[in-house]
Amino acid sequence: MSGHSHWAGIKYKKAAMDAKRGKVWSKVARMIIVAAKNGGGDPAANLALRYEIDKAKAANMPKDTIEKAVKRGTGEIEGATFEEVLYEGYGPNGVAIMVEALTDNRNRTTPEVKRIFERHGGSLGPSGCVNWMFSKKGLITVGTASVDEDQLMEIALSAGADDMDNTGEVFEITCDPNAYEQLKKSLQEREIPVEVAEISMVPQNTVEVNDEHTAKKIISLMEAFDDHDDVQNAYANFDIPDEIVGRVS
Repeated sequence: MSGHSHWAGIKYKKAAMDAKRGKVWSKVARMIIVAAKNGGGDPAANLALRYEIDKAKAANMPKDTIEKAVKRGTGEIEGATFEEVLYEGYGPNGVAIMVEALTDNRNRTTPEVKRIFERHGGSLGPSGCVNWMFSKKGLITVGTASVDEDQLMEIALSAGADDMDNTGEVFEITCDPNAYEQLKKSLQEREIPVEVAEISMVPQNTVEVNDEHTAKKIISLMEAFDDHDDVQNAYANFDIPDEIVGRVS
């Protein structure tokens, strides 16, 4: 299973658990703050903000918490200032990894991210070392058991999707970021259950990982990034067979 769709699936399952202890709320709140700061507090006129508010609602974040985050972003309420930082590096087996972080202290976050790479057999690289391997795409996955493939293909392409692949457990639909909202809306209107829906960095090529020990190290590395408070997203280009995924995740 490709790294972007597989890790997205694991991440969403973890998010459901994290939401119970409020961890995912703090991460989404930071994204709302930055989106409101960059594009204003009106989600109707700020697509990035609307996207983050949708994520907050999906995580059952209270309405007043969302509103406070928006006001912090617009400056109506005082709060910490967050800086967007992109880290690039390599995991076990040469897997390319991109880590998006929001931090109020880069001098704290950078060495912590570096240590996570190193503890799991990877290394932090220079800026630009792997960024060129990824493209920003809308990513939506639908369980293969929940819809007919031909029907989904027709709906997806007519709504602006670029491609759809059957990865085994899910249909993986990708699109230009500008078509993401319309594609998601089309699936919702037809009551097609979506497992993952996000703007993601999708790798142009993948690295096959057929060794269970290496796969376990890669999944552990990605989980360590996900558990870090400052890390918003981590993307990788690994490709792990379903049977190995089932044993190590």
